[in-house]
Amino acid sequence: MTTATAEAPTMPQTWQTLCTRADLVAHSGIAACLETHEGLLQLAIFYLPGHDTELYAIDHHDPFSDTNVIARGIIGDIKGEPVVASPLFKQHFRLSDGQCVEDEHVKQRTWSVRLDGDEVMIRV
Repeated sequence: MTTATAEAPTMPQTWQTLCTRADLVAHSGIAACLETHEGLLQLAIFYLPGHDTELYAIDHHDPFSDTNVIARGIIGDIKGEPVVASPLFKQHFRLSDGQCVEDEHVKQRTWSVRLDGDEVMIRV
């Protein structure tokens, strides 16, 4: 698991390196840590090469099981929308916006993420 440090909350949003392309697993997720003004956050980074959007970043924490397991979930799609199924109770979260498909009241936080050469950059 890699760790990056976010800027202080008074700073404008910036892009910073979270990990490298070599850390990614195609069609799967990895867990990464991000140090922020809120404390240490665990993110799930999903790499879907060949898709219109290749990288997604959402909370690694599963709100239904109260554990950090989302990066270990199964990638799929529902109605053409990429989702991850929680490995424990199988709720589906849309990768684009973190919305739980089965429960409209539950939504994961998402982050903008991109590749810059071989670096995976996240906007904080």
